[in-house]
Amino acid sequence: MRRPIRLPFGTICAAAVFIFLIGCGSGGSGGGGTTASADQAVSFSLVDPEDGPAAGNPDGVTSIPAEASPEDVSDPDHVVGSGTPESCSAEAFIDAVAQGGTIVFDCGPDPITITLSSPAKVFNDQDPDVVIDGGNLVSLSGGGTTRILYMNTCDSDQVWTTSHCQNQDHPRLTVQNITFVNGNSTAETEYDGGGAIWVRGGRFKAVNCRFFNNICADTGPDVGGGAIRVFSQYEGLPVYIVNCTFGGMEDYGNVGSNGGAISSIGVSWTIINSLFSYNRAIGYGANPAESGTPGGGSGGAIYNDGNTMTLTVLGSLIEYNEVNEHGSAIFFVSNDHSGNIVIDDSIITDNIGGSWYPVYDGISMHSDTLIEVTDSVIENNS
Repeated sequence: MRRPIRLPFGTICAAAVFIFLIGCGSGGSGGGGTTASADQAVSFSLVDPEDGPAAGNPDGVTSIPAEASPEDVSDPDHVVGSGTPESCSAEAFIDAVAQGGTIVFDCGPDPITITLSSPAKVFNDQDPDVVIDGGNLVSLSGGGTTRILYMNTCDSDQVWTTSHCQNQDHPRLTVQNITFVNGNSTAETEYDGGGAIWVRGGRFKAVNCRFFNNICADTGPDVGGGAIRVFSQYEGLPVYIVNCTFGGMEDYGNVGSNGGAISSIGVSWTIINSLFSYNRAIGYGANPAESGTPGGGSGGAIYNDGNTMTLTVLGSLIEYNEVNEHGSAIFFVSNDHSGNIVIDDSIITDNIGGSWYPVYDGISMHSDTLIEVTDSVIENNS
């Protein structure tokens, strides 16, 4: 299998915001910065999505199943904008998400970044199918101060619609052909983690998306997902991540206590033709937290915890991610030892740090976890 070409270095925008860490669970560290103690300030530099790499692993050739393909947006329910950049406001986008349905953008012919001051939130009693399509021109930014997108079937503020909110088939949220950048959920306390996107229940998939410089809580066991945090998908069906990039070059990586890019509890993932690089898990003390530590620091790219779940990685490249504790590339703990990992036609290399590698360097898991690796390279991981 041909080795993917290294991506070039990017540039950092001049704009910067300063985030003051309030306590262990609410601090943050940005894409090229370093973590800090609770009474220090962290400089978080905003990045320009136009300088970031394209979506997906350029050498990923795994075929895409129908259920993981982009959704049809030819007949949208909502169009954000009326042909000019000025018409594409954060308020219009947030209002469209609250109503559900298929959402597209008409902001003119050039790339545009829409900066939010609060998250767009999916309401469970609206259209059960929510599709957000940026047409490969739109970036949604948290401006370094807020999470970007939130869906939770068990949050009464978003309306309970069934008696079994943890296992219902809707809403079904798809994000596609869009970039999520500079999201920051460090101020969230009840639903923490997920710097760009936080999901519980229903279904979720991301297709042809880019995730740059999103951050969440910087310490704590379990909490994480610098870009995406997911809980309890309907009937245990997988989250699909297809042709997406998380980081991709220096200063564009996502950062969290655990799972620099993605994090979940009790969730299966199918990751296809995607790129994870320069993401970081910056907590310390692992899970459960060692005495005297706040915990965290595992899963440089991917953090999976739960019982019966499957992590499937196909046609993907995972490199240059970093941890303080375990799983420089992948942390996968099936508590009852019933979960499994499938890796095919992928490269996992040059990930940095960590320990507890019973089978493959860079992958932390129980030694009896069933792992199937075919036509792949796993090497040079710390």
